[in-house]
Amino acid sequence: MSVLKTFGTMPDGRPVEKIALTAGEIEAHFIPLGATIQAVHLKGFPHNLTLGLPTVEHYLTPGHCAGNIVGPVANRISGAKAEISGKSHHFEANEGANTLHSGPTGIQWQLWDIVHADTTGATFQIQLPDGLGGFPGNRQITAQFSVTAPADLTMILSAETDAPTLMNPANHSYWVLNGASNISGHTLRIAADRLLPTTENNVPTGQAKPVGGTPMDLRQGITLPGPPLDNNFCLSDDDEPLRPVAWLSGPNGLSMVMETTAPGLQIYDGRRLSVGTHGPYAGLALEAQRWPDAPSNPVFPSVLLSPGEAFRQITRWRFRGRSIF
Repeated sequence: MSVLKTFGTMPDGRPVEKIALTAGEIEAHFIPLGATIQAVHLKGFPHNLTLGLPTVEHYLTPGHCAGNIVGPVANRISGAKAEISGKSHHFEANEGANTLHSGPTGIQWQLWDIVHADTTGATFQIQLPDGLGGFPGNRQITAQFSVTAPADLTMILSAETDAPTLMNPANHSYWVLNGASNISGHTLRIAADRLLPTTENNVPTGQAKPVGGTPMDLRQGITLPGPPLDNNFCLSDDDEPLRPVAWLSGPNGLSMVMETTAPGLQIYDGRRLSVGTHGPYAGLALEAQRWPDAPSNPVFPSVLLSPGEAFRQITRWRFRGRSIF
């Protein structure tokens, strides 16, 4: 097992280990608390490319997530309630009247099991009991990470349940490619012709709107910080084969291409960030997901998971030491 050292301990005394994966030009670090991407380094660039936190206590502090898998349902559920197979379920509201990232019992705050780890891959798994956070079903969620040359990081999320439930986990990493304290000067391009406008409470209005002719049209690329960003960009109406959806370049010439099978990509510019030593605009969150608040919007891609079905999402980040613009 490629454990570097004990990263820290949980409040109940359980150790939190740190795992390093290496291949080609990339080295990536992970901790099982939240199945978190804690660091990504590329040969020739001395800085971390993602916002990592220094201690377990930082990762357990309520607020913005950094590199964790959030869920079991990422993003917002309006009114902290949903109907699942004809039954009404209530969840824990933690953003006004809404549930954000499944509330205080979300998988981002929990210590996952390390199922496997070697020099190029690691697998984390968590068992969620029926009723935790208000969500039905005994559920198992698995996160597999691997690195491959020249500098690619791949994540496979999978899940199963013994009762109808909601499932939409997502990685919540923030990216800053030049080691600076903010994303100023980065360029971003997104392959989406629609997005979900939101209400003043940050939940979707229920209609996907074209981005054409608006400041939110990122198809040709923009320089950050641009217009305020905290929206789901609609990549497709359902899961698709793995394809590139986002292109990010830093002022230092380093670039990242993000690929995913998911139909949505939440983009958050970090303007309200305050996590560890990281402040506003310290990183850009790109969260591959199914569309948020789907239970309240039947025309959105469904997040219902039934017994005998399997949830699966593949996301890949490709890093290169040159600009892609």
